[in-house]
Amino acid sequence: MAAPVIVEATVKQTATLIFMHGLGDTGHGWSSALAAIRPPFMKVICPTAPTQPVSLNAGFRMPSWFDLKTLDIGGPEDEPGIQSARDSVHGMIQKEISAGIPANRIVLGGFSQGGALALYSALTYDQPLAGVVALSCWLPLHKQFPGAKVNSDDVPIFQAHGDYDPVVPYKFGQLSASLLKSFMKNVTFKTYSGLSHSSSDDEMDDVKDIISKWVN
Repeated sequence: MAAPVIVEATVKQTATLIFMHGLGDTGHGWSSALAAIRPPFMKVICPTAPTQPVSLNAGFRMPSWFDLKTLDIGGPEDEPGIQSARDSVHGMIQKEISAGIPANRIVLGGFSQGGALALYSALTYDQPLAGVVALSCWLPLHKQFPGAKVNSDDVPIFQAHGDYDPVVPYKFGQLSASLLKSFMKNVTFKTYSGLSHSSSDDEMDDVKDIISKWVN
């Protein structure tokens, strides 16, 4: 994997945000937007996914956390790829813990495929995290939950989705949120009216508020 884009804290670091980009993007795609909304004591890590063939895009090679075979809710999924990507995320969390940032001061986040990876990685991590920001995404390998969950029921999840999303259907976000709410105690699902497969100022303002609340 390429070196992640890192936005250092501007005062003494006491918290970390690890944020995964969407399919075909890089860590640079989100770093400046996140730098603008994070608290000054928070370091932001924006890794870039490895470049690999993506079945959904006719085998074209692009930055991708795991292979996407289809965007049908019941379709086949790249389980080994998802688990391998999760192991990379867990390694990044571990590195921050080794540097002195406790797990409950680490936020995982992501957009689209990166948000899916953030959700899966958080639920399968064995220490409570500060929270998960899951934008325009879905819960991968959803049939394995709640059995696959090893984290605390109390880890807060903020899920956001535009109701005009032509890429990851809004319905997928809703279905994932209702499944998450069945076994997690603190799930917020927020709809952004008229938003397609992207972010907005309103959404980023909400992300800023929620992250500040989690790590204040």
